[in-house]
Amino acid sequence: MKKLPRISESEWLVMRVLWSKSALTANEVVKELTGQTKWKPKTIKTLITRLLQKGALRFKKDGKKYRYYPAVIESECVGAQRRSFVRRVYGGTMKPMLAAFIEDADLSQEDITELKKILEQKERE
Repeated sequence: MKKLPRISESEWLVMRVLWSKSALTANEVVKELTGQTKWKPKTIKTLITRLLQKGALRFKKDGKKYRYYPAVIESECVGAQRRSFVRRVYGGTMKPMLAAFIEDADLSQEDITELKKILEQKERE
């Protein structure tokens, strides 16, 4: 498995835009994030540059413009973040984390039924 870049909280917002719509120019990313953040365009362009340096983004030249697209898969990054969180906060143990999340959540009966199905399927595996 290839090593995934560490993506900061701010960089996640840029990545989400590019995971949902690719390949975009920096100005198009700025437009997508307008209203979601109070960042200036220069801040967003700095985040794009950082993501390029980390290898999370790539670009292709389109005339005089650069179009940016993800170099990493969203689900892989989410999984890496999840595993990192469990290691850092719960010492790598799933049970206390799941219990805490379930205790804190407002779950509907439908949610509970779905969680039971997931656990039953996991038990069969």
